[in-house]
Amino acid sequence: MLWESYMRGCNHAPVYDHEGNVLDGTCAFCRTPNPKTDEDVFIRAKKRMEAGDVNAINNIGCYYANGMYGFPQDDVKAVELYHRAAKLGSAKSYFNMGNAYEYGKGLEIDKKKAIHYFELAAIAGYVQARHNLGVIEYEVGNMDRSMKHFIIAAGSGSSDSLKAIQKLEEFKRLYRKGYGTKDDYSKALESYQAYLDEVKSDQRDKAAAAKEKYKYIE
Repeated sequence: MLWESYMRGCNHAPVYDHEGNVLDGTCAFCRTPNPKTDEDVFIRAKKRMEAGDVNAINNIGCYYANGMYGFPQDDVKAVELYHRAAKLGSAKSYFNMGNAYEYGKGLEIDKKKAIHYFELAAIAGYVQARHNLGVIEYEVGNMDRSMKHFIIAAGSGSSDSLKAIQKLEEFKRLYRKGYGTKDDYSKALESYQAYLDEVKSDQRDKAAAAKEKYKYIE
């Protein structure tokens, strides 16, 4: 397990063994004890990268980008690792490449390339990339395309996209221009609810109860 999955909620819900006993301080997925220090994270991440773990390659790129867990801050090195992981099919690395081009982190700002990588990530199923495409289209006035991206992302579990669709002022503009209808919103809400029903579990509920960022929108 890499530290990223631990930070996303695993530590807020109990993990049980096959006899129903709570395993404190272990990964919800692989039952490996959680790293206790930055050095532990550093060593584990390097081992996984050397073993060709595509998620580890991308994660270490993130660590370089943010100067985390003993990795020096280095945007150029981060991009190098994102690109390497993207070539291996990492949807999140496509997304990270898009961010690098959009904000000029380790690369020259290039909006077209940013959109290209967000599209690759979205096609590969990375929901935040789909949401970002919706935002980009909205900002340039392509309301129809923006709505379509938000609806797809909301149906895949993006609460950000659902919030975007819900905004009253936004809806007023969309209705007036003929780019959205209440039926569009109803369908998005139904898809989002279907997603929640599919992924809900006792552990997810406990994680949601522990921290605001993990809460569902219902």
